[in-house]
Amino acid sequence: MTAQEAEGVRTAVPRRPGSGQLPVVGVVAVGGGLGALARHAAAQGWPTAQGGFPWTTFWVNVVGCAVIGVFLVLITEVLTAHRLVRPFFGTGVLGGFTTFSTYAVDLQRLFDAGHPRTALAYLAATPLAALTAVWLAAAATRRVLLRRPR
Repeated sequence: MTAQEAEGVRTAVPRRPGSGQLPVVGVVAVGGGLGALARHAAAQGWPTAQGGFPWTTFWVNVVGCAVIGVFLVLITEVLTAHRLVRPFFGTGVLGGFTTFSTYAVDLQRLFDAGHPRTALAYLAATPLAALTAVWLAAAATRRVLLRRPR
């Protein structure tokens, strides 16, 4: 293919305004900021004692994962959503709200403070509870919203 033919191929399909990645990046950024604000509010409202089990981070992650389970069933199996809903809410809001980076920092702090049993319990409990929350929430949502009349 010549350069002239390649140019013709490139310009043959006009792009719709707003169809690029900029809107997606924008809604993810806005959603992430909102989710992070909600997480910060939870951490301020329910602080964790030094060396104690990080209950706030634990429950933020579990609740966030449960919401992810409900949300994904809704937008993939029940509703037809605008193309920016999933990046805004799923990636942005819920990605900013759930905080597996803080989970890692909490683990390091517990180990450094001489609380290895608490750290190991937290290490095991968080992913187990988070994955269980996603599964249960998705299953419950399907059962409630997708059940067929007999």
